[in-house]
Amino acid sequence: MDYRKELQEAINAADEALVYLRQADERLGKARTWGMLDMFGGELLTTLMKHNRMNEAQRDMDQAKFALQRFQKELQDVDQVVELNIDVGEFVTFADFLFDGLFVDWYVQSKIADARRQLAAAIWKVQTIRDRLVDQLQHLQING
Repeated sequence: MDYRKELQEAINAADEALVYLRQADERLGKARTWGMLDMFGGELLTTLMKHNRMNEAQRDMDQAKFALQRFQKELQDVDQVVELNIDVGEFVTFADFLFDGLFVDWYVQSKIADARRQLAAAIWKVQTIRDRLVDQLQHLQING
């Protein structure tokens, strides 16, 4: 087994997971903006735009889950045992359309904020592990 190659594969898996996690966070930021408009007099179009961004973020999070599973496997290949229990939950959409109003809009905004906090924690965790792997790889390359 080529340890350098395994380290690089783990770094690549981290990079892939980070792309999806950051993209989901960006989309949730946009959903939050649409949600604020929705809370203060938005119409059906505003609600649709908010949920479109939320759905896109959910797809990114689903992709991130697969990438995180791959990252977990690659970490095992380099003898790194790290629990990556990252769950950013599911969104509430049906109630928002059915009971469109300030309280439901506020609830959806709180769910977006919760998901963004969890994403931030996941990004930090993956980035920290990735940085440690890069340091190990650089150390091996310098010291042969």
